[in-house]
Amino acid sequence: MRVLVVNAGSSSLKLSLLDSDDSELWGSELEAPRALVHADAVEAALAEVPAAPDAVGHRIVHGGDRFREPVIIDSQVEAALEELAVLAPLHQPKSLAAVDAVGHALPDVPAVGCFDTAFHATLPPAAATYALPREWRERYGLRRYGFHGLSHAYAARAAGDARRVVTCHLGAGASLCAVLGGRSVDTTMGFTPLEGLVMATRSGSVDPGLILWLQQHEGLSVDDMADALEHEAGLLGLAGTADMRELLSRDDDAARLAVDVYVHRLRAGIGAMAAALDGLDALVFTGGVGENSSRVRELACTGLSHLGIGPPEHRVDVLVVRAREDLEIARQVRALLGAQRLEHL
Repeated sequence: MRVLVVNAGSSSLKLSLLDSDDSELWGSELEAPRALVHADAVEAALAEVPAAPDAVGHRIVHGGDRFREPVIIDSQVEAALEELAVLAPLHQPKSLAAVDAVGHALPDVPAVGCFDTAFHATLPPAAATYALPREWRERYGLRRYGFHGLSHAYAARAAGDARRVVTCHLGAGASLCAVLGGRSVDTTMGFTPLEGLVMATRSGSVDPGLILWLQQHEGLSVDDMADALEHEAGLLGLAGTADMRELLSRDDDAARLAVDVYVHRLRAGIGAMAAALDGLDALVFTGGVGENSSRVRELACTGLSHLGIGPPEHRVDVLVVRAREDLEIARQVRALLGAQRLEHL
């Protein structure tokens, strides 16, 4: 089954056609800043596809409580996903715009939604629950959902037989996941992708009292706060650039502080994930920073010898895995459509 994978990221739209053996037959990357997807550009790119796909697999960031498995996208599913856009404003609108654009270009090809939140549906209540009033939790569906699940699932499988795995997805967005026997049991992102680690332009976790203080005492609006926390914070807010490569090459106080803050949160998060697993068998780095920055990996592992990372014992395997959300999406698409075909035999 040939699968066209559509991956809407923070600043681009990646299209790739995978053959039945997962070899890439074709690929294209389109600029897609913020929530913009240009339907004409998508249609022009798809006109170059060398072979017709049998199915389309879309990366959808937020599936909420309802979508815990891949699903064929129809008008009702799309409407439900639009309601979740407020929880992932950086990605969800773009993913849905891509669904529409590709659907217009390939109207007769089944489209399957694969969800970043689905891998974390196995979080135990202790990890998924916020200590908020019950009325709030029940009325508004407030819980920790987790994200980057497609990447974490693929990275965890790459660790082979390791039972207790911490996966580190470090890209423009960044999150960690504690994987026990192939199941997510804890993660750093929560109700939205803002929680957790310091990221390229996102703040990661901050004291909620700080947010309230800025609103109450300085009069910052909700829109101003949301834009700043999503687009002006993180590494960019600390040192004026979201590019880790640039920060590591600079020799100034702001750059050093940005790297130190990033690594401090990362190292602490790895320790917390290992605690959720009662130990560690493998530590996996993936994503743009995780794969390409040996310096970040070295800094993250420094001080974690008590977990068996680094000398003198080297009890934990430290792996670098290329992020292949496309392979995970294609796997899920084939599993869903294959199961449906068997049901109709």
